[in-house]
Amino acid sequence: MDFFWVKAFHIIAVVTWFSGLFYLPRLYVYHAETTDEAGNERFKIMERKLYRGITTPSMIVVVALGLWLISMNASYYLSQPWMHAKLTLVTLLIGYHFACGHYRKLFAEDRNTRGHKFYRVFNELPVFALIGIIILVVVKPFSG
Repeated sequence: MDFFWVKAFHIIAVVTWFSGLFYLPRLYVYHAETTDEAGNERFKIMERKLYRGITTPSMIVVVALGLWLISMNASYYLSQPWMHAKLTLVTLLIGYHFACGHYRKLFAEDRNTRGHKFYRVFNELPVFALIGIIILVVVKPFSG
C-alpha cells in the first residue's frame, strides 16, 4: 500500500483513539459523581463499550499502522531524535490507555475509590501528549 494511504489511515485511527482517550475519563468524572444504581449501571455499559469497542481497537490500529509507516523508511525514522521523542509520548499514551482500562475495571467492580476531581485532572493528561506529538511530527525539532 502507498505511504500516503497508510499515513491517512494512521491519522484516522489516531483521531478515533484520542476521542476515546478524551471521552472515557470524562465518563469517569460523571460516574464518580453518580449516586443512583441505574446511573451506575449505565456508565458501566458506556465505559465498557467505549473502551473495548472503540478505544482499544483504535490503539491497536494506531500502533500497527505506525510500525508499518516506520518500516517503510526505518533507517530515517529511527535515526531522528524527534521520532524518539514521539515514540516516548506514544508509549506514555499506551500506559495511559491501560490506566483507563484499570479504572474502568474498578468502576465495573464497584471498587472505585477516587473522586470526580481526580478524574477531571486525569482527563486532561492526553492533551499534553497530543500537543507534543503534533509539534514533533509537524515541526520536527531536533532534526539535523
